[in-house]
This record gives sequence, C-alpha cells and structure tokens, in this order.
Amino acid sequence: MNTTPLSRRRFAQLIGAGAAAALTRPALSLAREAVPQNAATSAVVRLSSNENPYGPSAKALRAVTDAFGVACRYPDDHADLLIAALAKHNNVTADQVLLGAGSGEILRICTTAFTGPMTDGRGGTAVVADPTFEPVANIAREGGAEVVKVPLTSGYAHDLERMLEVLKGGMVYVCNPNNPTASITPKTQLREFIEKAPQNTMILVDEAYHHYVESGEYESVIPLIKDHPNLLVARTFSKVYGMAGMRCGYCLAQPEVIARLRPLQLNDGVNITALVAGTTSLSDAEQVANGKRMNKEARAFTLGELERLGYQSIPSQANFIMFDTKRPVVPLIAAMKQRKVQVGRLFPALPSHMRVTIGKKAEMERFVSAFREVIA
Repeated sequence: MNTTPLSRRRFAQLIGAGAAAALTRPALSLAREAVPQNAATSAVVRLSSNENPYGPSAKALRAVTDAFGVACRYPDDHADLLIAALAKHNNVTADQVLLGAGSGEILRICTTAFTGPMTDGRGGTAVVADPTFEPVANIAREGGAEVVKVPLTSGYAHDLERMLEVLKGGMVYVCNPNNPTASITPKTQLREFIEKAPQNTMILVDEAYHHYVESGEYESVIPLIKDHPNLLVARTFSKVYGMAGMRCGYCLAQPEVIARLRPLQLNDGVNITALVAGTTSLSDAEQVANGKRMNKEARAFTLGELERLGYQSIPSQANFIMFDTKRPVVPLIAAMKQRKVQVGRLFPALPSHMRVTIGKKAEMERFVSAFREVIA
C-alpha cells in the first residue's frame, strides 16, 4: 500500500477533478455514485439556503488550485483583475465596481451608508418589501433607522406604487427576483419606479438570482445606472457560479457613489481564491448554461410532484420555490428536519408557505418523499 503523502497541489487537483466530474454528469447525484445503498437516506439534504449544489465550474476550480501558489501574497492585484473583468462584463468602468465578501457585505455597506444619520439629507429610513431578504431591514434597524415594510402585490411583485408613496430619503431595497418568493417585479414597472423616485432616496436593486430568470418581463437595471446617480445594483457569485462558501459579491453604481461606499469596505476582504474563481467564472459560459438547465430540470420535477399532491407554487424565476402548504409551516419545517431534509425558515408575512431550494434530482426526490410523510 502506497503511503506517500499527497502534495497540496495534487490534493487540490483531485478535489477539482471530482467536482468537475460531478458537474459533467448532472443526471447522477452524488448519492448514487459508488456509495452504500442506504447512504441516500442517511445524509442531511440541505435545501434551506438557495445554494447551487453543483459548485464552481471545473475551470474555476483549476484557477483556485493555481492560486494556492500565491496564497502568501495579499490579493490586491487579483482584486484589480476581477474588477476589470466585471467592468467589461457589465459595460461599466472600473471605478463603478465595489467588491465585497459576498453580496452580504455589499448589502451591509449600502444600508449603513444610506440609512444612518447623514449630513446631506439622506438617511433615516429603509423601505423594503414584505416578505423579502431580511438583512437590509435588520441592519437598518440595528443602526437606528426607521424600517417601512410594504406588502407584496397579489402577484408577489414589489408594490412599487406604494413604495413610492412612502419614500422620504434613505434607501429603498428591491430584491429582483425576490427572496423568498422567487417572483419578479416586471421591467416596465421597475424602470418607471426608478425614473420617479426622488433623488434623495438611494435605490438598491439586488439581482442575486438574475441568471435563472426566463421571463421576458424581467431585465437587469444595470444599463440605467449611467442616468441615475441614486441607483445601485448588488450581485453575487454565490448562486449560479456556485461560490457561496467562498464569499464574493459586488456592487455597481456611479463612481461618486462607489467612492462614498469604499471607506466602509473591508480592506482585502475578498480572498485570493474567490477572486480568481470569480474572474474565471465570468468567462465560462458553460457554467451559467449548465446551472440554468439543471436547475430548470430539477425544479420542473419538484413542481410536478407537488402539483400531483395538490399544492401550488408561486411562479419561480430562481433556484428555489415557495409554495402554500395550506397549514402553519413551522411544524412542517421541524418535521422535515427530523427526516434529515432542511428547508427554508419561516417568513412571517407568509406563515403557511414553505421555501425550498432546488437541489439535485436525488435531493428533490428525498424532499418529495419526506414531504409526503409529514402531510400524511
């Protein structure tokens, strides 16, 4: 038996090769590949955080392996490379890009900058949908700001007319597609909202899930930045690029806005492996195409099974779904956890709705099986 230790590079190459193999064989889940028969029901299925279960692309993993060789250096040069790539990718200039340790840091920076006490008249209020991704409201409230929640429309879009009525400086947050509902706010409505919003209110549009959208009623608002100094767009590598654990996100805005945010940025906050993986992922078109296709297939299976059980989902334009369980969801969440299937948390505005991340086909089969048991 060979007991020679693996080198760091060889170990990383083996990991990368295994992940790449899994990516190129999407029809086969890890639970079905050379494992004991009972392993498919022993592991926890994590469908709670809207992660991409297929991970980074093979090219990104190779770039990460190579980056180990310069891990002793600070990541400034690689940050500059990613900023340049993002500027080109989004048709903006480098001084319009701010990196963050995931979009989580971006949301914190923007909320801190524009809902705290400011000398130029901004600040003091955060307007958000209900329900939506909670960190903006939580951060604003922690900073002493007033948080105004506006319920979604009956079609689960942001109620932009009502939001417009309550704007009074500070910041308004629009998550599109929205988390937790996986729904979109139509492009025409959002464009008109941006045009009408007062200049003393910053508009933060979170496009974390934009890659998954198939509806013609959706569009990114990045092209509108050039004409609107109060518009910011947050994006992340955590979703279709499969880098949730590596923490890399970014913000796009006019240069003056980015300059205002930069002092709040964590210095060298994005590590070198995330930087090189992000730069490589931008040029890997197959990662986006494969991610959308595999998500669509597993989502269609799940929705079909739920429909056969008599449950309807909010139309999803993301890598997760939300459906009405017809009863309080908290006991169901706990019962699913007992069966080693983790689903999304309670969103108080929709107390009977369950949010479920779309995992691999085998994981969604586990979800359906467990859900059948808990509703029996």
